[in-house]
Amino acid sequence: MSETTKRSTIYFDPQLHAALRLKSAHTHRSVSDIVNDAVRAALAEDQEDLAAFEDRVAEPTISYEALLDDLKAHGKI
Repeated sequence: MSETTKRSTIYFDPQLHAALRLKSAHTHRSVSDIVNDAVRAALAEDQEDLAAFEDRVAEPTISYEALLDDLKAHGKI
């Protein structure tokens, strides 16, 4: 580990922890590396979602009731 890494205690469900340990052994990677990659992927997905929301902020909105009325009017439901 480098000086820039931070230590944290994480409590896993026992079955999830067992799965992580098996994946670690199978892939020859540390549990920390696997968890870091998973957290990075989750944060990147959140960033993509926020960017998509920002791109669509100017789009008109429609209420759920109006959506149902429109679907019914066009024979979709």
